[in-house]
Amino acid sequence: MVRVALFSPMPPVRSGIADYTRDLIAALASGTEIDVFVATAGEVDAATESGGPARYATAHDFPWRHHRAPYDLTIFQMGNSWCHDFMWPYLFRYPGLVVLHDGQLHHARAWSLLRRRRSDDYRAELAFNHPELPREAAEAALAGLGGTLYYFWPMLRSVVTSARAVAVHSAALADEIRAGFPDAAVHVIRMGVPDVAPRADEVASVRERHGFAPTTLVVAAFGGVTPEKRLRPLFDAAAVARRYHPDLRLLLVGPPHPHYDVMPEAQSARVADLVTITGFVADAELPAYLAAADIVSCLRFPSAGETSASWLRALAAGRPTLISDLPQQAALPTLDPRSWTVVSANPRTRSAPIAVSIDLLDEIHSLTLALKHLATDPQRRRSLGESAKQHWAANHTVDLMASDYREVIARASHRPVPEVSLPSHLRPDGTEHLRELLAPFAGLAVPLPSAPQPPRSPEGR
Repeated sequence: MVRVALFSPMPPVRSGIADYTRDLIAALASGTEIDVFVATAGEVDAATESGGPARYATAHDFPWRHHRAPYDLTIFQMGNSWCHDFMWPYLFRYPGLVVLHDGQLHHARAWSLLRRRRSDDYRAELAFNHPELPREAAEAALAGLGGTLYYFWPMLRSVVTSARAVAVHSAALADEIRAGFPDAAVHVIRMGVPDVAPRADEVASVRERHGFAPTTLVVAAFGGVTPEKRLRPLFDAAAVARRYHPDLRLLLVGPPHPHYDVMPEAQSARVADLVTITGFVADAELPAYLAAADIVSCLRFPSAGETSASWLRALAAGRPTLISDLPQQAALPTLDPRSWTVVSANPRTRSAPIAVSIDLLDEIHSLTLALKHLATDPQRRRSLGESAKQHWAANHTVDLMASDYREVIARASHRPVPEVSLPSHLRPDGTEHLRELLAPFAGLAVPLPSAPQPPRSPEGR
């Protein structure tokens, strides 16, 4: 029985990675003893009440538990958002398997450091992660001008080089990380999502709740309502497509973003009368919402190299989908709406197309062609949906994901901890406050306790 300490956000945190981890824990129960470490007592209470095979605690409890009974492996579910902030103090002190859900961490790390006014630590981390940058590069973020620049500086070196192993969810991202860090052990784990098979009455209830007739063509987008979902181009395309299918509606399933008001853009595109925003939808209702959609828009740009769980759920629901033509999806068999021919970066693919891919350099035109065609061709929608479901069953079930995890855990648990010289604040020795108190007495010879060091190998615990 392998003993694993798993760090991740958990419900009720509204994070796709929290839902992912919940499904993973249930699937890994056989042969793996899992203790899950989270940020808050509320997550512990919610997870404990829901039952399951794992034990839950806040991250503060990890050091003494690990000291009393060392774990075989720590696993960190890392994403580019605020809810992973609590993991950073443990990430470098107790290195293990880092599962990167995004190909960059700069947004989250800058938010974590700069909101605490840790400007010097941010400068040191940016210099370590990107030594090729001029020293002044950090000043853009310190002046509040990071934004899109963060995508160019992913801030991965410290995380990747200090981990015993790294896992990602796409071969393209794995190749990119291997190219940047040849000594890293990088694995691909297929992302898995549960089957989506709601009852017919649940689907009918969703459509009726939002005023959709049986003949209404519903184009839905899932997740937070943000500019990255390419909603304005979708609105512009829908303004044309509605002429070919007058009973077309746009359903945005997710909470609005406080810094992005989508309705003025819908009004500018003259489709405000087509738009319904649901707000937050509970997990239990999502399958019915997915099945209630005739087409699902899974567009994304800019991208951090992530694999979209909401897109995989749309495939599991057997929905025809629209996806942006991104590098991590280039090997998939998709349809180009300008020619309705199959495109794929893998010339050996023989699979039926599973989605319609939208060229980012021809976005509105390609989207318009896609919506016009799909709106008037139910057979095309049906065949895409069938291929989507088959692709999910062959590649993205939770059981397949758990199988990949077991293999990677077995490999990572036997790898030594890399020796890497990190910025000093990433591995604090616990005496920082004492040193600050003693600073006025610099002339005195005061002995300080020696700091513990991270383990150098599994055998050296």
